[in-house]
Formats: sequence, C-alpha cells, structure tokens
Amino acid sequence: MATFKDFRNNVKPNWCPGCGDFSIQAAIQRAAANTGLEPEQLAVISGIGCSGRISGYIQAYGLHGIHGRALPIAQGVKLANRELTVIASGGDGDGFAIGMGHTVHAIRRNLDITYIVMDNQIYGLTKGQTSPRSSEGFKTKSTPEGSIETTLSPLEIALSAGATFIAQSFSSDIKQLTALIEAGLNHKGFSLINVFSPCVTFNKVNTYDWFKEHIVNLNEFPDYDPSNRIGAMTKIMETGGLLTGLIYQDKNRRPYEDMITGFRPEGLANQEIALSREHFDQLMAEFK
Repeated sequence: MATFKDFRNNVKPNWCPGCGDFSIQAAIQRAAANTGLEPEQLAVISGIGCSGRISGYIQAYGLHGIHGRALPIAQGVKLANRELTVIASGGDGDGFAIGMGHTVHAIRRNLDITYIVMDNQIYGLTKGQTSPRSSEGFKTKSTPEGSIETTLSPLEIALSAGATFIAQSFSSDIKQLTALIEAGLNHKGFSLINVFSPCVTFNKVNTYDWFKEHIVNLNEFPDYDPSNRIGAMTKIMETGGLLTGLIYQDKNRRPYEDMITGFRPEGLANQEIALSREHFDQLMAEFK
C-alpha cells in the first residue's frame, strides 16, 4: 500500500519560500495515500501559473496544460480511462478568468474528477496583476488606482451551476485540507475545492494573518448541514465567501460517466479493441 512518500519525486518545487502551494501539494500527496491510491492510479492535470507546476512535483501521471484548459484535458483523461483518479489543479486566474467557461460546464457536467484551485487573489507568475478574485480597490500593476470590478464569488457560481461537491480550505490548515481532498476524491461526481493560498511575494493584503483573522470555519457551526443547498448559499453570502470546510454535497446525483449509454467501466487502455468479423460487418452495413 502506497504511503505519502511514494507520491514524492525528485523534482524540487521552485515556488517562493512561504508560498501556500507547498502545503497544497503535501495535502494532495497525503490524501492520495490515505484513500489507498497507488501513484499509477492517479493523474494530476494542471494549467498555467505558479499552481500549474504542481503536476510535475507529484509522483503520478501528470500533464502541464495551457492557460485555462486544465479541466477540458482532465475530463478527456477521465473519459479515456475512467479507472484513473483524476485531479485538475490551477490558480484563480486559470480557473476563474480565462478558464471560467470550462469551469462552469465541468461543474454542471459532473464528471468524477476533483478540481483544486489555488486561490491567491492575484496573478503571481506574471509578477502581480489583479485577478477576478482580487477585492475592489485592490492595487496592482494592472490597477494602480485600485480595482473597480466586483470580486467574483466561485462558491456562489458553483452552487448555482449545480455542483455536487463544494469545499474550501486554507493552505495553513493542512489537516482540514487533506480531509477535504480525501472527501473530494471519494465523492462520485465533480468536486470543487477552493484553497486560500497566500502569495507572499505580490499580495501584501491577503496574507496568512489576514486569512486567520477573517476566515470562518464551518466546524464552529455543529448544526450546519452540507446537504442543504439553500443553507449553503446563505452561509456563503453571510460570510462573504470566507468560510472553510465542506460547504455542500449532493450524494444522490449520478456522475456523468454513469449516464453514458454503453460506457464500459474499464478504461480504454484495458479494453479489447479487436473487432470480430461479425461486428465489423455490422458496422460496415450501416454505411450501405
């Protein structure tokens, strides 16, 4: 049985010292081991940005895609081999700006994959510009007088789009984050896990201390019911989206793969693809 160490490789991450992405990587590796996966059973698909590098730092199948396109690739991987556990990852710019259309459609489609967003409220790799997650008045190189745009709320959007699993965590809380990723991996359907991951180099507003002061942990509400969709939306709006924990889960909706007529449980790589003469003749007869 694989352990946390089996999901490590010899590639040293080159994130800035103190970046929250280190903890997210560790949480993914721990969650994968805790759920009984072997490295060859996991695929990590990433987009562009600081977060996009994570697919090369984990001992598993990995693909570093293009900006905003991690989810289309991840969905293709899952449909090609549904035996694989598939994690897509990216930053808030990758998933909530150029890739927002893909995010919404992946949510409503409900394929059995887990999407982990490293949310630092800024574009880090391109040296600090305002992102869709930056707050109003946020000053960067691209908004020197402060952003005049409304901050995008991915949790509200995900819930409205029909998400069956929504969670949010903070990179400093690795115990909670690991548990949420485990729950996402075990959920049958699309799992969105947004993670506050402070950018220590370019974001001097949304710091570790800032998050510790403002975050509301759902563990403080013992009566909170994550199966209540209206209650989930209410709590998101009450906290301004600054809540952590399992926010919503629908265990009844079937994943996309299970609703495709004739879609085999075995991955294409493990299927016998040779056609019998009888089957071949039937196919050719359709074109006569």
